[in-house]
Amino acid sequence: MTIPAGLRRTVLRAQRDTGFLAAGVLPHLALVPVWSWAATTTARTGNWLLTVSVSAALVLLGTPVLTAVQRARYRVLMGVDVPRLNLTAPERWTWASTARWLAATRPWRKIGYHLVLGPLLALLELLVLAVAVACLAGAVAYAWAWALPAGIRHDWFGYLIQLPACTAAGLLLLCALPWTARAVARAEARLALGLLGPSRAQRLQARVDQLAVSRTDLIEAVDAERRRIERDLHDGTQQRLVSLAVNLGLAIATRPDLPSDAREVITRAHLDAKEAIAELNDLVRGLHPAVLEDRGLDAALSGLAARTPLPVRLRVDLEERMAPTVESVAYFVISEALTNATKHAGAMQAEVIVRQVGEVLRVRVTDDGLGGADATGTGLTGLAKRVGSLDGAFHVSSPVGGPTTITAELPCAR
Repeated sequence: MTIPAGLRRTVLRAQRDTGFLAAGVLPHLALVPVWSWAATTTARTGNWLLTVSVSAALVLLGTPVLTAVQRARYRVLMGVDVPRLNLTAPERWTWASTARWLAATRPWRKIGYHLVLGPLLALLELLVLAVAVACLAGAVAYAWAWALPAGIRHDWFGYLIQLPACTAAGLLLLCALPWTARAVARAEARLALGLLGPSRAQRLQARVDQLAVSRTDLIEAVDAERRRIERDLHDGTQQRLVSLAVNLGLAIATRPDLPSDAREVITRAHLDAKEAIAELNDLVRGLHPAVLEDRGLDAALSGLAARTPLPVRLRVDLEERMAPTVESVAYFVISEALTNATKHAGAMQAEVIVRQVGEVLRVRVTDDGLGGADATGTGLTGLAKRVGSLDGAFHVSSPVGGPTTITAELPCAR
């Protein structure tokens, strides 16, 4: 006889849930002797100070152990992982740090679970187990009745009246047992997740911290990839173009007997090679200037100011080198602002101020151009997103007629 798959799954689930509830009785009743001893000792001796202090110490010492036992029970028997709150203890215990640690960990939730809610859950578990025993006993009532001697069985008045009722009730309870045990187990799991695990606010904060770390890792990975591309272009393609331009120049200088058509073609190729080198230089600097990685933000901005067609007054006040991602974002904000001032604003001069104020790097670029810059444009929106990727602040002030001021504040704490 083949047992249907659905019935087999129901039986296995009922066994698992019933075993889970049976395993929770003793841990849930573990603190009952503590408060019962405290109550009886206080009533007998009246020394409430001693009993309260001793029982409180036992509760505080037993709560972490019982919490670990319950986490293991939920994980092994139910497949439910009750997460821990990964919170670092303060380096120095003071009243303020202790209060902050208690507010963050909320140990009274675990104490309330084991001290107050545990006995109630134990009673509920014992009730479900009693129903399981009763339904099994009722379902097999005829079996143990047939084990009696025939004379006793036939002389018993309840043989024909009570046994059928007990059997029917046992079968009905047996059918309802899987859903009852499942409902109680799920209710316990929800209570454990809410009281033994981190709260919803703590879970959200942990998720935010995790996303912040992953975003920082992504930004650093993108920046490292940008630097790798810059090195490959500088050491590979750019060097080949330079070699090509040199060879073409040597061909023009050392072969005066070349036909005019060939000389014209080589001369044009030489000019194209030099233009390609210049464009590649601009592309490499746009990806990631080598001087920014080698010598820092101050040197990179000095080179940028020297290459800008309009006069740039540069002032850099840094206590130390920033993180590579912060330096990169600050450099590209200034580069884009100076490019806009040169190409679109018709500015005659610009001023760049970079200062470190505490753990914030402040960047301000001002030009005397026409103003009216569109803060929702593609370039400025891209800069705002780039600054926002580091949790920075970006602001543009550009009234019609000028001046235009672009300000960025970047967190620079390592």
